[in-house]
Amino acid sequence: MIILLVFHLLVHCLFVQVEANCKTGCSLAFASYYVWQGSNLTYISTIFNKRIPEILLYNPHVSSPDKIDTGTRIHIPFSCDCLNGEFLGHTFGYFTQFGDTYDTIASDTYANLTTEDWVRRVNVYDYTRIPDHVTINVTVNCSCGDRRVSRDYGLFSTYPIRPGEDLSIVAAEANVTAELIQRYNPGVDFTAGSGLVFVPAKDQTGKFPPLKISTTGISSRIIAGISIAGVAGALLLGLFIYAGLYRRKKVAEASLLLQASPDHYIQHGRGTLKTDSETTALFASPGLTGITVEKSVEFSYEELAKATDDFSIANKIGQGGFGSVYLAELRGEKAAIKKMDTQASNEFLAELKVLTHVHHLNLVRLIGYCVEGSLFLVYEFIENGNLSQHLRRQDRDPLPWSARVQIALDSARGLEYIHEHTVPVYIHRDIKSANILIDKNFRAKVADFGLTKLTEFGNNSLQTRLVGTFGYMPPEYAQYGDVSPKVDVYAFGVVLYELISAREAVVKTNEEVTESTGLVALFEGVLNQPDPREDLQKLVDPSLGDGYSFDAICKMARLAQACTQENPQLRPSMRTIVVALMTLSSSTEDWDVGSLYENNALISLMSGR
Repeated sequence: MIILLVFHLLVHCLFVQVEANCKTGCSLAFASYYVWQGSNLTYISTIFNKRIPEILLYNPHVSSPDKIDTGTRIHIPFSCDCLNGEFLGHTFGYFTQFGDTYDTIASDTYANLTTEDWVRRVNVYDYTRIPDHVTINVTVNCSCGDRRVSRDYGLFSTYPIRPGEDLSIVAAEANVTAELIQRYNPGVDFTAGSGLVFVPAKDQTGKFPPLKISTTGISSRIIAGISIAGVAGALLLGLFIYAGLYRRKKVAEASLLLQASPDHYIQHGRGTLKTDSETTALFASPGLTGITVEKSVEFSYEELAKATDDFSIANKIGQGGFGSVYLAELRGEKAAIKKMDTQASNEFLAELKVLTHVHHLNLVRLIGYCVEGSLFLVYEFIENGNLSQHLRRQDRDPLPWSARVQIALDSARGLEYIHEHTVPVYIHRDIKSANILIDKNFRAKVADFGLTKLTEFGNNSLQTRLVGTFGYMPPEYAQYGDVSPKVDVYAFGVVLYELISAREAVVKTNEEVTESTGLVALFEGVLNQPDPREDLQKLVDPSLGDGYSFDAICKMARLAQACTQENPQLRPSMRTIVVALMTLSSSTEDWDVGSLYENNALISLMSGR
């Protein structure tokens, strides 16, 4: 009974919510950009990734695209997204230049539309060592309005207050009353001459569009998670399992497991709990923003056992490092159930945190979980198995080259999302062909997030225990345990080599004495030749026959070589890789290498020089 009381207390702590989070964003918001001396519309359009005609659409006062007046403001349109279910904002990609710091990027380049601290929080590079010519995240907060203040205003501008500006000046600039500005920005000190506020804005017709979506307020609020150290997390998982076993004997106490009893008094609001159907559970590590576990279905053991014929061998479709996978028919939908070993509590929590926190077409979808008797994760069922099976199993038809390029592109998009469009960013740490699933349309989804890490704010890399799969690990990780998004980039490069050759990541070179070499080293030896074409042809998967362009093979091989550079800073970002694969997928024109790669070394590499 004491254990159950402790468990109940932990569950109460787990579900405490400090701020209301967002559920949806809006298609349009503005950044009020202050035009500083030396900036021009071409530069501004580049850092915001917006075409000049699109910017001019919302700035009728700019008479010519060739000239904008220093000291004025222009509206930069962008989509105001609900990032990770936590806050409203938009993440722009900025290509760093020599001498950039987080402070100059925030205050100068983006004209105080964000802060040094916020830029540092959404990137992995140490603030003292930001590399030149890499793409980093710049997140700008935004607002979609607040129905509690007024339904007459549905378009808002993120407005950095400048020295000398006060409430009356901001109100005059927005052409609304000072009282309205203050109500949209409660608690803001308008005399400080700094800080961000949200002001109503006019659309291209010169009118204030009304509020069209349901929203609860300005988005600068961020969910604050409850910190749970590793020991507490392990205790919590142990209590999950204990409570699940106990529930089978005492149904009356079932409500203690991750849900409130129907007659339990639960309030809704700041610092209180919600019922299971509405709960947002917060798992966190010290110093990190809370990880949202949002609206995942909790299944009972009995339901999962029935759906798998008591986890029969006939229903087993896979075996992973942390448990077995079973096919199930669950609530009218085919599902894959991963039954995890009880000692894999960290991996269970990691996967639960990630897949209930991020959603993307090219990431496998989590349906729910169960912690009764063992640890179970329930996923959407992906019909066609994994990429490794398609490349190497004799009972599978050979994958055509066009399908391989599409699978590479899909996988890259999934990784780009967790690297560059979540706050903070995630690192998968176990990218390999076996963790890329293929659906009935031969489209790819990245799976198996049990080893995923959150990046610590302001850190270039994390020191961590060695996990993952040999053959896919980059040197800095295998030797020193350093983790950054470039760990996934390296592993993705190995997958590209697999798509070309259909060989394993570690290749046996002598069956008699069991000698082996890495696929990276095998390709590197060929690609570094003055003329690699003949030997590269020998590495191409024979099952492709003549159904491919050798020029396309060369380009993918060069991209893989770029991804597997020994120096992680020389590897391209996943965003760059997506652009490269999109171009390769079109197969209509040569790559513009200079526009795709992020420094001279990569340009030389992709050009084969």
